[in-house]
Amino acid sequence: MPKQEKGKSHQTRPVSKRLPSWCKYQPEEVEALVIKLAKEGNSPSRIGTILRDNYAIPLAKPITGKSITKILKGADLALAIPEDLGALLKKAESLTVHYEKNKKDLHNKRALQIIEAEIHKLSRYYKRRGLLPPNWKYEPKIASIA
Repeated sequence: MPKQEKGKSHQTRPVSKRLPSWCKYQPEEVEALVIKLAKEGNSPSRIGTILRDNYAIPLAKPITGKSITKILKGADLALAIPEDLGALLKKAESLTVHYEKNKKDLHNKRALQIIEAEIHKLSRYYKRRGLLPPNWKYEPKIASIA
């Protein structure tokens, strides 16, 4: 019997990277949709979900030859910092605000330390890849708290 993993609910990527026969969109149409959805204020991951659910486009890359972030970068609509790093920054900010009000919440303090470590790891990765400027620095909130 195979090992049962926790959490079976997740998206399964299409098996083939080729364009499915039932998808009738042209590359220009998909790029226009991505740009339109970005102008409405959607994040790249949200755009992918909308394309999948509302337009039956499983993946943008096999159709256009470019990822959603590359399409947005070409249209000058790319985010200033990568989406996952931005989410971590927002989470760290909310945890800091909570900790300022609840000084004895040590579980929250530990969670904030873990998130800030993850921010540092991701920022090093994005600096190496050139997606963040080399002088970008995250100022840890926990240093001022401790």
